[in-house]
Amino acid sequence: MDAVLVLLGSPKAQKACIVSLAAILIVLLHVRELIHLEGGSETCIKRMALSKANSSTANVPRKLLQSADEGDMNRIGTSCSKDDIVIYQGQTSPLPNGIPSYTVEILNMCASDCSIANIHVRCGWFSSARLVNPRVFRRLDFDDCLVNSGEPLGPGESLSFEYANTYSYPLSVSSVSCS
Repeated sequence: MDAVLVLLGSPKAQKACIVSLAAILIVLLHVRELIHLEGGSETCIKRMALSKANSSTANVPRKLLQSADEGDMNRIGTSCSKDDIVIYQGQTSPLPNGIPSYTVEILNMCASDCSIANIHVRCGWFSSARLVNPRVFRRLDFDDCLVNSGEPLGPGESLSFEYANTYSYPLSVSSVSCS
């Protein structure tokens, strides 16, 4: 170690080298401790690699290009499906009376020229303390909400609304019509 420090020359360079090595050692010890706490290196690495938290496209469906042999019709350049509709939901500022608020954005991610109509969403007993425009989103029955009054949402188009409730509703697309 003394030979390395002599090669570095000035005391300032020596201190910088020692600090850098110490920082690397601390990081390695923390990683080792995390792996130990997670139950083994292979399990920990798989969990980190396969975690949705590490994916920037965790909620975006992926499509494959259509093959020359006319493959599946749920591919780019052909028909649409309910997977082309993506719903994002996030908490926003609460109402003045303290009721939590949520913003919902519904997007048509279809890559080809397809409009999607009659978008039905699983929504439980959806209700809101804040008025939601019924032409944008309304509950028809238990676990059945209609988007955009059933009118088509063009490729790349989106709509959004806000609602307020003590908890957020899990929303997912149940059915669509391709037009």
